[in-house]
Amino acid sequence: MTLVAGIDSSTQSCKVVIRDAETGKLVRQGRAAHPDGTEVHPDAWWAALQEAIDQAGGLDDVAAASVAGQQHGMVVLDETGAVVRPALLWNDTRSAGAAADLIAELGGGAKWAEAVGIVPVASFTLTKLRWLARNEPENAARVAAVCLPHDWLTWKLSGSADLATIKTDRSDASGTLYWSAKTNQYRPDLLELGFGRLIATPEVLGPTGIAGHLPNGAPLGPGAGDNAAAAFGTGAGTGDVVVSIGTSGTVFVSSDVSPDDPSGTVAGFADVTGRFLPIVVTLNAARVLDAAAKLLGVDHETLSKLALEAPAGADGLVLVPYLEGERTPNRPDATGAIHGLTLKTSDPAHLARAAVEGMLCALADGLDALVGQGATANRIVLIGGGARSEAVRKIAPALFGLPVLVPPPGEYVADGAARQAAWVALGAAEPPVWSAETPEAYEDTPVPLIREQYAVAQTAVLDRGANGFPLRADGVRPR
Repeated sequence: MTLVAGIDSSTQSCKVVIRDAETGKLVRQGRAAHPDGTEVHPDAWWAALQEAIDQAGGLDDVAAASVAGQQHGMVVLDETGAVVRPALLWNDTRSAGAAADLIAELGGGAKWAEAVGIVPVASFTLTKLRWLARNEPENAARVAAVCLPHDWLTWKLSGSADLATIKTDRSDASGTLYWSAKTNQYRPDLLELGFGRLIATPEVLGPTGIAGHLPNGAPLGPGAGDNAAAAFGTGAGTGDVVVSIGTSGTVFVSSDVSPDDPSGTVAGFADVTGRFLPIVVTLNAARVLDAAAKLLGVDHETLSKLALEAPAGADGLVLVPYLEGERTPNRPDATGAIHGLTLKTSDPAHLARAAVEGMLCALADGLDALVGQGATANRIVLIGGGARSEAVRKIAPALFGLPVLVPPPGEYVADGAARQAAWVALGAAEPPVWSAETPEAYEDTPVPLIREQYAVAQTAVLDRGANGFPLRADGVRPR
């Protein structure tokens, strides 16, 4: 049996799966937690990876390994390869002002969409580099290279200390703002625009490129961004739109065509096979359910039961889920809101229902945007921690207007990395086809009212101001 390892270094934890390269059968696995926060030193990821590898029985017997990871995180290194400062993660919104400036400096969102397929928001790496240059000039002066979380971990696993040996893949590079999935080339002019000078960037590998070797000589695959790995891990086919409900919410589909969305709603990322991965991302997903459960003082199972007790549309109660600001729409300073509160809706069941519907409405808006950019959508493949909620599974078809398939719970990002490693190890022209368990299927009649009342409510939110002081709904601080 040829074994391969797939690694998922996500925002919250590190997962390692060891699978049979030919069949995909799970042999063993491990997991370790990451610290909370939107700013984390990469050493914490490395420590968690070592713990997860130990739990999984080590990597001495694997024929290949691959690392998938959270996208966009800014890992900056000095000329010796040392980390300059803790990494700013994708969900750190302090660079929102930098994103707005970059849009203006290049001449608008359409210019960015044409250049790299995406429009700057605070999530993307280049905005964080601009923030660093402006706010920490001493640290910025030390930077010799920039890479992403999965690039850095792959490099560490290879044992190299040479900056020139850092490698990445198309899917992760496509979320930086200084590499174009359309042309498969870096845009050094945009990197210089953002940071003020050129610095080293990883070599971008093809689908089965070799990024280094483990101590046992096994090759390291190019790795992937987490969403691209998840798409690869689920085996999603043509017309299958993957909706992942984790820390963030993502809606994406593999495509032969890169989108061209000057609004920035749909980002033109790449997938792991050489194609494209148009994607819409929300900052608030499963944590909306966490917050609702905390407010009601219940566990997630009870929250789900409560949500299913209330009618569709929650009798007009609408929860706008901008709890951590929002990326889509681009409202980094926004806060959440509850609308339609009456004596009738003032109970736990209505609030639970509104939380589920609000989270799903934000993702359904993302599906609409994908379709508007030409994506084919025949059914939804629902994954992530939020998909474990019975209420989410049953309510989703009415909001998406499509059949919803829910695969058995799994580590789909790590599985995608493992499938990539198997492709590298087996040396075939095409990736291995792994058998999958039969998913649960959910269908329901669409309920347009839910989307309609959410569309009215979603713009009526307050923004955070300096020191947490709220702004008016139109974004202006009261005098």
